[in-house]
Amino acid sequence: MIISETTTSMSHKNTNISATMAKIQISSLSFKRWGRKHPFIRYGLPMVSLTVFGAIGLGHLLQGSKDIAKVKDDQEWEITETRKALSRTGPIEAYKPRKISLDEELKALQEKVDINNYEYKRIPKPNDGK
Repeated sequence: MIISETTTSMSHKNTNISATMAKIQISSLSFKRWGRKHPFIRYGLPMVSLTVFGAIGLGHLLQGSKDIAKVKDDQEWEITETRKALSRTGPIEAYKPRKISLDEELKALQEKVDINNYEYKRIPKPNDGK
């Protein structure tokens, strides 16, 4: 009696397993058929999803680079503002430009260069070397 119950339960499990396998095979065949019947699902849907998710991903990457650029710009702005504040209050005032007129510059240039004493120097032409 015990042997017959175990064999019955084993055969019942085998039929359940075979029934499950049959359902899986049928569903896989219907899935393959699904791609043949509706080519958009097989080809179009992956392409559209790749395009959409790619655009979203690129948007996130660009937004991140914009955020980093904004932080760097803010830091540079703070540095510039502190320099301006320092130059107003003190230590950067070492550079004081003097007011120079054009006449003074002309006189200084004329003292450096003597236009009455010069020497002729021939400039070689490109064809002279041949």
